[in-house]
Amino acid sequence: MGQDQFTFNDMKKMNREKLGNQVPLELFRTIRLIGMYQSLPLGGKGTTLTIGRKIGESLPVSSIEELLRLFEELKIGIPSIVQQDERIMRIAVDDCFCEGLPVMVGKHVCDLEGAIMEGALSKITGKRVLAKEVKCNVNGDDRCEYEVRFQ
Repeated sequence: MGQDQFTFNDMKKMNREKLGNQVPLELFRTIRLIGMYQSLPLGGKGTTLTIGRKIGESLPVSSIEELLRLFEELKIGIPSIVQQDERIMRIAVDDCFCEGLPVMVGKHVCDLEGAIMEGALSKITGKRVLAKEVKCNVNGDDRCEYEVRFQ
């Protein structure tokens, strides 16, 4: 009898002889921004939060440093901690998937990435974690940035 759920390690198993292990960024953007952000109620926020948290919890990381490394390895973006104390951490993400998209003032479209951080950090710390995107390239900011609160 086979398994009934996928794991992160399952995602690494590939057997595409001709097309390999990558898809174009424009396909990912299309799924995220046209398929989810523009098609689902409230910009898909409920869906992306649920999905992102589940993904974050499934990541094979046991420290913040490992999470930041994995974000870059998976080409989600290049994260760095820009502020930290016992309750709040700010994580900047350079070279995010939204880099280069048209500016739409007031829009923050990278909530999935924040939810991934939230799920992973909750698992790592054993605390309730809330991550909120406070800067986004699409909003006209110079990078994406998340405020992470540890409860």
